[in-house]
Order: sequence, then C-alpha cells, then structure tokens
Amino acid sequence: MKVIFLKDVKGKGKKGEVKNVADGYAQNFLFKQGLATEANQANMSSLSAQQKKEEKLAAEELAEAKKLKEILEKVTVELTAKAGEGGRLFGSITSKQIAEELQKKHGIKIDKRKMELEDAIRSLGHTKVPVKLHHEVMAMLDVHVKEGN
Repeated sequence: MKVIFLKDVKGKGKKGEVKNVADGYAQNFLFKQGLATEANQANMSSLSAQQKKEEKLAAEELAEAKKLKEILEKVTVELTAKAGEGGRLFGSITSKQIAEELQKKHGIKIDKRKMELEDAIRSLGHTKVPVKLHHEVMAMLDVHVKEGN
C-alpha cells in the first residue's frame, strides 16, 4: 500500500515522502499513530500544494536574509571598553555585547548564536565578525572597539 509520511519514521521514511509499505503495517501502525495517510489522489494534491508553499516560504526567507546582509555590511557597531598598553582590552567584547549594541543603536535584532565569533574580541580597532543569516547567506559585520573609561 502506498502511503504519505506525515512525520519521520525511523527506518521507513521521512516527512513528505511517498513509499510503498505492507498493508498491515500501514493499517495497524502508521494510520493509527497518525504517522502517515493513504496516498490517494486528494492526499497527493494536498501534499504537492504544501510542498509548493514550503518552497515559497524558503525563497522568501532567502530573499529576506540577502536584504539583511546588505544592511549589515553597511553598518558599523561601535563599542567602548577599557584598554591597557598596546590596545589590549581589560576583559573582552563578546557576541552578546555586539548583538545588544546592534539592537540598541540600529534596531536590528540578531541572535548572538548566529555570530560566528571564534573568540571574544580582546583588542581595540576594527574587527569583521561573520554572521550566518541563512544556510546560504553569510554577512560580515564591522565592529569598532574604541577606548573608553
């Protein structure tokens, strides 16, 4: 019997896949657990409509990420920190501080976990911080650390 998987089933199929399974397995387990539906004409058309909707949403997310990338690459986040000899900071600048400053000064909200800062910034000057906006889009955010009190 052909079924459409509604959820991932380990060893059988992933969500949205159409596969042939044993009749008893489909009737007694997959349908009762709500893991699959029968692959009839109505269910197949709703599956294709849902896939088109998901593709459209993914395309919109990608376009939004590209737009945000353009904005981020024009912005410079300025932070002040105490520094010692040679421009070395007392403490460090973390991705959390960068995200908060970006939100406060520019109104752009980005999760600190999306900033791929290898190690906290420990010196004065400009630093390029990579920000992963989408699995295909990576932006470089300019962070300027100035000496303050």
